[in-house]
Amino acid sequence: MAKSQVTFNKIEKEKKRLKKREDKQKKKDARKAEAKENPQGIQFAYVDYNGNLTDTPPDPSMRIKVEAESIEIGIPKKEISDEEPAAKEGKVSFFDTSKGFGFIIDSINQEKYFVHVSGLLQPIAENDKVTYELERGQKGMNAVRVKKI
Repeated sequence: MAKSQVTFNKIEKEKKRLKKREDKQKKKDARKAEAKENPQGIQFAYVDYNGNLTDTPPDPSMRIKVEAESIEIGIPKKEISDEEPAAKEGKVSFFDTSKGFGFIIDSINQEKYFVHVSGLLQPIAENDKVTYELERGQKGMNAVRVKKI
């Protein structure tokens, strides 16, 4: 005769599964019995002014009226302004025409900004005074819409 294919490990797993099912049923029965003994209904928990849960209701005199229209869900829309962004002034510290990029040093805070040939409105060379605007690039702020003064 062939040996049974049920291993010791399979038997143990089946016992654990049945035990878990039995425990779950006992807990369910205990909750039902408790509900019959104590028919108070749903218990409430209140949140106090510090954000803690309590069993006492909050003081109605400290209630604040909030209008539903004042609640914003999501990111607020950007307001469109008619003003153009202020053009900054600076000096071209380096520009390689063969590679098509360079750097501009801001005249106010001495920050260096990357400039690419695609962001030029006029051809520039080193030591030219220029006006430009800033845009966020992959690695930092880039000068765009660059013009000679």
